Amino acid sequence: METSGGEPDVVDHDKKTGEYIFYDCSAESTKGRRSVCYDHEALESRKEHKPENSAVEMAADMGIELLTEEQYRELQSRHLAGGNFDTKTSSWIKTPADIRKLGGAIFADWRYGHVFVYHNGAESYYAARGFRGSLRV
Repeated sequence: METSGGEPDVVDHDKKTGEYIFYDCSAESTKGRRSVCYDHEALESRKEHKPENSAVEMAADMGIELLTEEQYRELQSRHLAGGNFDTKTSSWIKTPADIRKLGGAIFADWRYGHVFVYHNGAESYYAARGFRGSLRV
């Protein structure tokens, strides 16, 4: 996560497995992980102006998982402890299979004091949209 500009931090400890759970806690979705579509299928579906990579593939290469909506909301709940995340950017989050099957993908951000979860075509990509990940160690 650090190599791509992220700021991994321990957010929990799983007492059953003994694993520590890390999330990327950078203020904004990092530049090293922006301008990517959702997954390989979306990348391959683009006929023109393909991004260099996809969020799901990059996360897998890094050995991390995209945050789920629940994890993203948990991360944002930490704003009470001094952090607001994605106030100028947005992050792809793990998309449920039924949405992905229809060609969509979801992303989230923090605006107006709330978490917003939106949808887009999975093949879309924007300079201000990246992704955040989690890692269990």
